[in-house]
Amino acid sequence: MSDLGFNKIAGAVLATGLAIVGLKELTSVIYKVEPVEKPGYAITIAEEAGEGGAAAVEVAIDWGTVLPTADIAAGEAVAKKCISCHSFNQGGANLVGPNLYGVVGIKPGSHAGMAYSDGLKAYGEKTPAWGYENLNAFLLAPQKYISGTKMSFVGLKKPEDRINMIAYLHSLGSTLPIPAPAPASAPAPAAEAAPAADAAAAPAAEKPAA
Repeated sequence: MSDLGFNKIAGAVLATGLAIVGLKELTSVIYKVEPVEKPGYAITIAEEAGEGGAAAVEVAIDWGTVLPTADIAAGEAVAKKCISCHSFNQGGANLVGPNLYGVVGIKPGSHAGMAYSDGLKAYGEKTPAWGYENLNAFLLAPQKYISGTKMSFVGLKKPEDRINMIAYLHSLGSTLPIPAPAPASAPAPAAEAAPAADAAAAPAAEKPAA
């Protein structure tokens, strides 16, 4: 009897173990967990959409006021971010991008010997010159402003960096005139004097005759 009881107990323990293992395997089949390729959290940053696919410049700039007082040396320092793709000296060679000496005021996509992207060629066909406004928008977000451009630079997000950079580019042999400062807002016209109330007063009653 003791051997029979032991066998029953052993059989029950074995059956329980098999059941646990079976449930574990079944659970792993039903609830399959794929390991992540790279640990961490995905962060999505919403991009600011510009009109017509171009990045919008936040505030209109009075170029006649800001350019004469811009920091050209600071603009030259900002331009150092671009020296891996552009040269800035007169007669300098084209690199990945064109030489930028005298770029302010010339027609986009017209620098000799440069193989421009189709996007920039198309932009140059409808744009007479690199001026202050379109350079500002392009430097803010090149790929948004000109779709298909080869320029992969992320852009200059600070307005003062773009202003100083454009002032520096303008100093490199540009003949494009700086516009006159925008006129100050005219003062509101003075309020006209209110008409006398009812012709100053109603006519006095005639005195009775003596």
